[in-house]
Amino acid sequence: MILSDRDIRSALEDGKIKVEPSDGLEKRIGPDGIDMRLGTTFLVFERNKQAYIDMRKPSTAKGMTRQIDIEQGEPFIIHPNELVLATTLERLTISNDLLGRLEGRSSLGRLGIIVHSTASIFHPGWDGTATMELGNLGVMPVALYPRMRICMFTFERMSSPVENPYGSKTNKYQGQTGPMPSHLWDELEDELQEEELRKGRQAGLFVKDGGS
Repeated sequence: MILSDRDIRSALEDGKIKVEPSDGLEKRIGPDGIDMRLGTTFLVFERNKQAYIDMRKPSTAKGMTRQIDIEQGEPFIIHPNELVLATTLERLTISNDLLGRLEGRSSLGRLGIIVHSTASIFHPGWDGTATMELGNLGVMPVALYPRMRICMFTFERMSSPVENPYGSKTNKYQGQTGPMPSHLWDELEDELQEEELRKGRQAGLFVKDGGS
């Protein structure tokens, strides 16, 4: 069930949803969500550093992004066909029985600006700023400004509080305060280690069978 404006206000009062800083928050509560503002830090991809990204070679990811900090009132220009990692100004905390969903804004979408490619869900227990995968699908560069309304969060009530909220285990992005690059390589390294162990066990069995 998606929370209405009155349910969102109630969740804010009860501490089930926390948004910081909260200046002007009431004006940004819509019928079914909260508008969030653009932060000041961006990660841009350095395409001249690597010929490609190899998902099994973490070294190809090193140095693939460069951080840019924008002062208040200055524009950040996002060009056509460009992908940039950005962050919300606000830090969002969600209780264990709510799920947050990041949505784009129609006014920006009509200029070709999208705010995520796949990462729209923020799990129960989430705490941190939200990294956005900003993209420009249009044909013209677009100037974006810190503190402008960039996205909207909607909230859905779970059927029951989750047993293992986000952050209860080692979660890659919990507590982030700025745009975070992909940590997919951490998962792949674990999978490669498991694969090597599996091969080692199989090789041991082969030697044992061969020697019998």
